[in-house]
Amino acid sequence: MRPLAAVALTCVLVLLSGCKDREAEAAAQAEALAAANEQAAAEAERAFDAAVADGNWALAKAQGDILFAKWPGTEAADRVRPRYDEAKSKGEAENNARRVAALWTYQTQPVKGGNQVSAAIYGREPVDVDGSGAKPVRLIFRDHPDWGRSAYLVLPGGDFARRCYGSCRVTVTVDDQPPKQMAANRPDTDEAIAMFIDDEKALWRLTRDADSIRIAFPTRDVGEKTVEFEVAGLDRAKMPGWD
Repeated sequence: MRPLAAVALTCVLVLLSGCKDREAEAAAQAEALAAANEQAAAEAERAFDAAVADGNWALAKAQGDILFAKWPGTEAADRVRPRYDEAKSKGEAENNARRVAALWTYQTQPVKGGNQVSAAIYGREPVDVDGSGAKPVRLIFRDHPDWGRSAYLVLPGGDFARRCYGSCRVTVTVDDQPPKQMAANRPDTDEAIAMFIDDEKALWRLTRDADSIRIAFPTRDVGEKTVEFEVAGLDRAKMPGWD
């Protein structure tokens, strides 16, 4: 072999050897990365399993979300995926339960003769009750030592229809059930813009096992308006004796 050709062949062999070394190195790096991903994914899987075992579905959902986002192609992700939908569904239910529970405000106030206790919730969406723009409407259940138990709506402005100063009717709809007509009245006073549902016990009973209650009422300025209240989070123990 001519010297020049031998040199050229040697260079080629060196280059090939270098390519093979780089390929081997790249393969080793890829294998190490895959192993690291599997290890990290397995840790996330254990966290998912622990949350499921504890019945902490919101945390299980979060762990599953992290696993699928960071290590979607791992064996751990494949093992978790069939169980994720249940955790997601239950986790979302837990989150929603906390959300609707936080919608309620409870108060205990010392008054003459004892304590006044109340449970109040704002409507799901503000509504325009007087033509000046949407504002929140409240539903309140109250127990007063002198005035007794009552349930009433409170407007932030405007007023209820004047015919309600004596007696009128509101329409109450629980979830997808047929609507009910309930007697109501607006006290002839300017101290508060409130309208009482005459049968507060019946309205209270309607909140049991309900997700939401819609109340349609007549206003003085803009006709009938409907407000939806997400009542599912009501802590009934906060109003002793109502059940």
